[in-house]
Amino acid sequence: MSFPVTRLRRLRKTPAIRNMVRETIVNKDDLIMPYFVCPGEGVQNPIKSMPGNYQHSIDMLVKEVKDLYETTGVDKILLFGIPEEKDEDGTVACSQHAIVPRAITALKEAVPEVMIVADVCNCEYTTHGHCGTIVDGDVNNDLTLKTLAAQSVALAVAGADIIAPSDMMDGRVAAIRNALDENGFENTPIMAYSAKYASAFYGPFRDAAESAPQFGDRSTYQMDPANSDEALREVQEDINEGADMVMVKPALSYLDVINRVKSTFNMPVVAYNVSGEFSMVKAAAQNGWIDEQRIIREILTSIKRAGADVIITYHAKEFMLNQIHSK
Repeated sequence: MSFPVTRLRRLRKTPAIRNMVRETIVNKDDLIMPYFVCPGEGVQNPIKSMPGNYQHSIDMLVKEVKDLYETTGVDKILLFGIPEEKDEDGTVACSQHAIVPRAITALKEAVPEVMIVADVCNCEYTTHGHCGTIVDGDVNNDLTLKTLAAQSVALAVAGADIIAPSDMMDGRVAAIRNALDENGFENTPIMAYSAKYASAFYGPFRDAAESAPQFGDRSTYQMDPANSDEALREVQEDINEGADMVMVKPALSYLDVINRVKSTFNMPVVAYNVSGEFSMVKAAAQNGWIDEQRIIREILTSIKRAGADVIITYHAKEFMLNQIHSK
């Protein structure tokens, strides 16, 4: 049948009809809220390039996560750490006394209902800001695996529910899986940053995590933004090595990759709606150029529609508060 028998506008006539036939709905269970934890007490440092986000000391983080859960129902967070001091290879992150393991312990005691995803990488913890051990001017893949495995075990011991390696070293999922299994954490899932691109969208994050590289860039280990076939190879490798979930990062410029990964592998796909994507929305909204809440809803819907099962986003709290208040 075609027009005039078929009139597609019939199903757009009223809000009730539109709601009834809506294909893609984003809810609290789809969202993970990222946080940055730093040393000190009573600390809440605003991140200028990411309005509404902060570096929290552990005590303030506990209050913030408790408020997130109680006011929005969002029960999943992703943790990044800013250490008291850094070293050449990131071993400062491999101890139970490191900033993120201590934060996990405090959160598990105060808000046990919240699931904690622990990012695993060395860029926040190295003096040079790269994601691993430097040899001859570049990150040495195999030496870095040892640090990543040790860091993962420390996070699991502290109580992390999911380990999320974001470094893009070859073989790191297998190294982490083996280390977790050998230490009795065979049931701890791995959320692999499988297709992580060398993107310009990470700028505000590097301010937040104090992790900008001191020389060069990350193009020798993060993916070329021009490639999508390569993304499928990266995802396949991580699945073969034991990844339980795979991630595409960033999200908005890589919706095609999200869709290809979901269609090809049919396993849980995570998309990271990254800091630059967040900050562009905030900047445009502050200038009155866009309807902020409509834009946020449209962005998150598009990411889920592309195939993401889970969305990591700095919009998580405000999105859910807006949803609650608009009902």
